[in-house]
Amino acid sequence: MKKLVAFLKKPMFFKLWFIPVWLLLGASKSLINLVSFRRLERFMGTWHGVSPAVPLVTSCQQERARYIGHLVRHTAQYTPWDSNCFPQALTAAMLLRLYRVPYVLCFGLARNQATSEYLAHAWVTSGPVVVTGGFSFNIYSVVACYLEPDVSIAESL
Repeated sequence: MKKLVAFLKKPMFFKLWFIPVWLLLGASKSLINLVSFRRLERFMGTWHGVSPAVPLVTSCQQERARYIGHLVRHTAQYTPWDSNCFPQALTAAMLLRLYRVPYVLCFGLARNQATSEYLAHAWVTSGPVVVTGGFSFNIYSVVACYLEPDVSIAESL
C-alpha cells in the first residue's frame, strides 16, 4: 500500500512513462543479450571516440534529463530481470533522443584492486545532469562515447 501511495504522489510524467520504460528496459536487456554490439550502436547515438564531452543543454532540457534519469533508475528497481547500468543507459539514451535532449553515453573500464579483475560500466550524462550510472568519469577509464546526433559540445573533460 505504501508503494502505491508513493507512486500516486509522483509527477504525471513519471506515471505515464512507468510501464513504457519498464518495457523498454526489458527490450534493452533482450537486445543486449541477443544482438551484437555493432548493431546496438544505432540505439546509442553517434560514436565520438574515447574523449568524453559535455553536451550543451538548456535549463528546460536539464529538467527533462533529471526526470528521465529518475524515471529510468526507479523503474529499473521493479524489473524481474537485472536492469544494470547498460540497459538503463540504453533506455535513457532512447528517451533523451525522443525528447531531443543532448546526451553522452559513455562506457568505461576500471581494475578492481583486490581481485585484479576488470569492471565495466555504462553511464549517461546530459550537460551537468547525471542521468544514469552516476558520475563515473573519475572512477572508470572511458573506452567509448556516443553522442546524440547534432549535439553542441562545450568541452572535453
